[in-house]
Amino acid sequence: MEDPQSELRAIAAGIRTHLEARARAGLLGVSQAPCPRSRRAGEVQADAPAHPAAQPLTDPADLETAFSADSEPLLPHAGHGLTLVRAELGDCQRCKLANGRRHIVFGTGNPEAHLMFVGEGPGADEDAQGEPFVGAAGQLLTKMIQAMQLARENVYICNVVKCRPPGNRDPEPDEVAACEPFLKKQIAVVQPRVIVALGRFAAHVLTGENTPITCLRGNLKHYQGIAVMPTYHPAYLLRDESRKREAWHDLKEVMALLRHMGLT
Repeated sequence: MEDPQSELRAIAAGIRTHLEARARAGLLGVSQAPCPRSRRAGEVQADAPAHPAAQPLTDPADLETAFSADSEPLLPHAGHGLTLVRAELGDCQRCKLANGRRHIVFGTGNPEAHLMFVGEGPGADEDAQGEPFVGAAGQLLTKMIQAMQLARENVYICNVVKCRPPGNRDPEPDEVAACEPFLKKQIAVVQPRVIVALGRFAAHVLTGENTPITCLRGNLKHYQGIAVMPTYHPAYLLRDESRKREAWHDLKEVMALLRHMGLT
């Protein structure tokens, strides 16, 4: 396996030229907001402070230093950070899913959302349109979000893998491994307070557990200090409508958590 530090230096070198002009113009900043601390389920946590204004990056070498550090590099919060992550993803050829895709399906929604939904991977409609959750399962997800008294455009939606697996088969381990770093960077940039993991692949990636989704769902977990609620994927709910009551229970728990945080 390639040395992680070498890989980070290579990433920094690859985007340094793109950033240099923007940095000299004072258009690029790096958020200094600390990561939220981990907490146990039910523990009261005060509202997180507002994100401070990003400080201009006056020397592009600072970015390379950040990528070469022991910790993960700090990316700008919200929209510009997502633009950088998408640029790094590029015309991705990191796994065999690139061979049959029509579009990379990166993510959609509010880049500063408090709530993020993470699914498994694109289907046929998503592959055709380049946007996550636009088919039948996406229509159900929109209804689920609306039932939570939220608007789809106010949350952030993405998938573990960014290209459609052939025939909508399960993503394979190498495919998940190739895409997982970009999911982690999306989360780091958006900085949601709560993540809903839709289905077993998203739940396994975000919780590190291989427990069946029937056992994981409804049990609050954490990823890097962010609350994670595993629940059923909307596509599964379309196949087995008897599970919708359980999924709604999970979403009501998320609603209660957001209210407790003062975010709704």
